[in-house]
Amino acid sequence: MRLVIQGSTISYSHLAHIHQLCATSVQFVQIAQHAYYLANQATPLASVQLFCTEQKIDCAYVQDKHIVKNYGLCVMDMDSTLISIECIDEIADIVGIKPQIAAITERAMLGELDFAQSLRERVALLKGLKESDLMRVLNERLSLNPGATEWIAACKANNIATLLVSGGFTFFADRVKAMLNLDYAVSNTLEIIGGKLTGKVLGDIVDAQTKADELIKLREKLGLTSAQTIAIGDGANDLKMMAAAGIGIAYHAKPIVQAQATYALNFVGLNGVTGLLTT
Repeated sequence: MRLVIQGSTISYSHLAHIHQLCATSVQFVQIAQHAYYLANQATPLASVQLFCTEQKIDCAYVQDKHIVKNYGLCVMDMDSTLISIECIDEIADIVGIKPQIAAITERAMLGELDFAQSLRERVALLKGLKESDLMRVLNERLSLNPGATEWIAACKANNIATLLVSGGFTFFADRVKAMLNLDYAVSNTLEIIGGKLTGKVLGDIVDAQTKADELIKLREKLGLTSAQTIAIGDGANDLKMMAAAGIGIAYHAKPIVQAQATYALNFVGLNGVTGLLTT
């Protein structure tokens, strides 16, 4: 394994202390402006992990086989993963019902509510909203998470296919796909009649199982093995997708997701995925 350390606050004293905790003669190798790794680590050390958490530094003990050239597909969640917002919460905020919607979103992401049921409940509360309200969220509030552009560029450079699969909405997912030049996108479609939301979702809900199924379907289409796939998410509805991948990466995620992920990033941006997979 290699110990990967990442964070904008990393200092020489941080590295020196971690090196001392590891009690190794191997030296840190710098792989990016704020990323380093220490090779030939046999066992994860709780003392290192605790120190990094206290210092708000990401650390991960990464298997040597987990390098970017070994992957051919990356499947990613959208809301709070590729982008910085939960779109449905921001739609609700514009019309003054964000607390009600956000409370349901939070419980769904924590795994306390069935996702499909919770989505229908939330969308029903949006009945009568104008399509122009969605456009306002897109123009005024939607932004990519830090490092998203860099990570997708790394995927392109290494011939890794990219799939956005979201329990959110095509209105936003299609635009994020275009912004990042992603290869594929799958999401839910809001019913809009006469320029207004009806409070319904068209077709089957993209839920946790759908996310996993879409990963597997595209993986097989591309002729890849499960070991050649990466999944990145933040909520409970991403867990099945992450379990179906070779590695699952929790990005600024809920505790339940971090506990089951292969690796977790809590402080750096999505460019941290590149750091995890670089030697």
